[in-house]
Amino acid sequence: MAIALAEAAGLFLDPWQQDSLTTMLAVDDVSRWVCFEYCELVSRQNGKGAILEARVLAGILLFGEKLIMWTAHEYKTAIELFIRLKVLFRRLIEAGELGEGDVKVYHDNNGRGFDLLVADGVVLDEPRRIRFIARSEGSGRGFSGDLVIIDEAYAYTPEQQSALLPTMSARPNPQIVYASSPPLKGDSGEVLYSLRYRGDPGIEREQGDEPWAQDDALAYRDWGLAGDLDNLGGVDLADRANWARTNPAVGTRIPWKFVEKEFRAMVKRTPASFARERLGIWPLEIKPKATGGVIPDELWHDLAVVAERPADVAMAIVVNHKRTHTAIAAVGPRGDGRMQVSIVDYRPGTAWVVARAQQLQERWNPVGWAVQDKGPSATLLQPLREAGIAEPEERDEPQRGQVAVPWAADVALAYGLVIDALAERTTVHLDEAPLNLAAAGATTRPLGAGTTWDYKTEGAELLQAWTLAHWLYVTWSPLLVREYDPLANVW
Repeated sequence: MAIALAEAAGLFLDPWQQDSLTTMLAVDDVSRWVCFEYCELVSRQNGKGAILEARVLAGILLFGEKLIMWTAHEYKTAIELFIRLKVLFRRLIEAGELGEGDVKVYHDNNGRGFDLLVADGVVLDEPRRIRFIARSEGSGRGFSGDLVIIDEAYAYTPEQQSALLPTMSARPNPQIVYASSPPLKGDSGEVLYSLRYRGDPGIEREQGDEPWAQDDALAYRDWGLAGDLDNLGGVDLADRANWARTNPAVGTRIPWKFVEKEFRAMVKRTPASFARERLGIWPLEIKPKATGGVIPDELWHDLAVVAERPADVAMAIVVNHKRTHTAIAAVGPRGDGRMQVSIVDYRPGTAWVVARAQQLQERWNPVGWAVQDKGPSATLLQPLREAGIAEPEERDEPQRGQVAVPWAADVALAYGLVIDALAERTTVHLDEAPLNLAAAGATTRPLGAGTTWDYKTEGAELLQAWTLAHWLYVTWSPLLVREYDPLANVW
């Protein structure tokens, strides 16, 4: 249906593009996307944009996605794609697939996009939206996107990932799509290198790294040649078979004569540029040197794992000191016994928290919830009680799903438990950008005779949510009788 819709709009996909779209839109037995993340890496001008356009048309017209966010490194690129999508909508109107007035062009000082007002002849109670936004650390905060497209992902940063990725956590069936050519330099493109590490079994891995394992939620396709730009001695840059292998549109959308001109213009003085831009060869990654901070970078990197479904979980809610963001973290044991932390939700403000906690309570039946009664998080306790998530009558006799209120000594104990688990490598994380950034900048402060995270540090709410959830699982789970089937639940 998605391919036919694109054709009705005058967008005819090549076979390789149809393969991409088909993979991207695969669903499981409960009609959820098989791929939460989809990554397409191919040299410039081969037609990545057409795949994205077809995906967006299908999302808003066929699948009822309420908000689609499209970002590019340069805003002018996003605007060009906005114009192309505008043409496709016009063609659908001319073909009778849409009526005049069904789609409204959105254009103000904050950006551009489209609002779908009518679907299948029925006026929608709430418009479905497409928004083209500039990428920054703050872009995307406050939105909750069903589909997020990261065009020009070579320049997509962990900070931008922190702004955009958590917006999807509350959506019932979200998807994020990355499209790019390789990073420009080895010291940039951290998110793209991370995707490659998870998606490509053929790349060289460092001593001590875990063997490659398929991430079932990631579809990764890289058309580029193996190797790196610092070692091109064994690569025949003039081999037309290499040109064809790495450029699925050569001979059709990209004329052979143009590639020949590129080769002559670039290969003598800038062979690496030709190798990257046309053959899709990556630069050798330059990793930042490990630091001796609270959580050493090298240790944190080593403790990143592919997600497993925990046997059971405890959760914690923490509001940051400025009350601008709230974090919900979950911690539970993996099959190997190590404790896995995941940032379940991370959004601006607090208005959303109680409803989300009720949803997670129903889906996961957690060990309990850790919520502090001092500081910004304290304001959530009464609304949680009113929602049926309350403290136990007796502190030492909790029931599953109740609220644990940690005292100061407990907060210090929570910090110590996590630091010990890090040193013993018995805690792991899912390589989530928000928690990665918080861990990299972590600082501490004294608390009584102990220590805790400095609440003024950027992202401290994420670290505190992690440590309190870890503490709660360790201290409460032995007190509870488990009546829990993790296979029946999802975040």
